[in-house]
Amino acid sequence: MYENYLNSIKKQFEYYKTLGEKVFEQLEETDFFWQYNIESNSIAIMVNHLNGNMKSRWTEFLTTDGEKEWRNRDSEFENVIKTKEELLLKWEEGWEVLFTALNTINQDNFNNKIYIRNQSHSIVEAINRQLAHYTYHIGQIVFLGRMIKGSHWISLSIPKGKSETFNTAKFSKGKHHGHFTDDLITNLKKK
Repeated sequence: MYENYLNSIKKQFEYYKTLGEKVFEQLEETDFFWQYNIESNSIAIMVNHLNGNMKSRWTEFLTTDGEKEWRNRDSEFENVIKTKEELLLKWEEGWEVLFTALNTINQDNFNNKIYIRNQSHSIVEAINRQLAHYTYHIGQIVFLGRMIKGSHWISLSIPKGKSETFNTAKFSKGKHHGHFTDDLITNLKKK
């Protein structure tokens, strides 16, 4: 059972990582630093926050609290990333820490309790908490990308007005046993 859950959750994380990357592909260098107003986060700020959160939560997550002493969360919301190249490095770095940690989960430790800010979590609770957190911010990244690109935005899902065409194509193939997220990742990678 735990293997099914882990395989499924990894696919979910991969999908949302790919979703963010498809936004990045559409943007110019300056777009990553655009803020709606002084109180708003840019895409660069959100990537910096995701990086800090992922490194804190997933580094030695089985043996240390997910809120590391070395983390400076407040600085994650400052304009510290200066280039697209730096942004992409931080993006990959955070995800690598996450996927490396997920790959350490096995039958022997799956029922361990872990801690985030001194609060006990099952591994499932901790993973679900972070999945919700990361998708929240990736949704913001998608929304900002769409605002920035305006009429030049390339849809990351079913384009507006194309639901019937999409459903016709899906139902014409007959039933299959693939994973929902596999289809989404495959479709995003084709674009």
